[in-house]
Amino acid sequence: MLQEPTFWVAISFIGFIGVTLYFKLPGMIAKQLDDRSARIAKELEEAQGLREDAQALYAEYKRKAENAVKEAEQILAQAKTEADELAKEQAAAMEGALQRRQSAAEAKIAQAEAQAVADVRAATVELAVGAARNLLAQEIKDAKATELIDGSVKDLSRHLN
Repeated sequence: MLQEPTFWVAISFIGFIGVTLYFKLPGMIAKQLDDRSARIAKELEEAQGLREDAQALYAEYKRKAENAVKEAEQILAQAKTEADELAKEQAAAMEGALQRRQSAAEAKIAQAEAQAVADVRAATVELAVGAARNLLAQEIKDAKATELIDGSVKDLSRHLN
């Protein structure tokens, strides 16, 4: 029996079991496993909390992005409306300016026409007076001229009053 290797293996095994029980190795191993299990559970809880926070942040940023898109669309619509209004105002202002220029041009044309008519009349009167003077100078003699001048002076005073 002392010569059998199985006997010595059994004694060694029992000794190993005795030493492990004496030093309370199973309790230590269980405690370490429990600690590790608690640490892993705690890390899982933290990971779950981080995941929930990340999902909340994702939802918030998604909502903000949607709001930003809506706001950008509103800004574009408002800018288009303002641009249309500005274009209408500019067109109306341009139309008003064109009408004022046209009216001013028509007034200048009418004034130039009136001035031309007045100049033609004045030239005609000067020409007629000059022609009459020349004709009278050739046709009327001294006595007749004095008589006409006196009559004109009398008529002139009557026309001026």
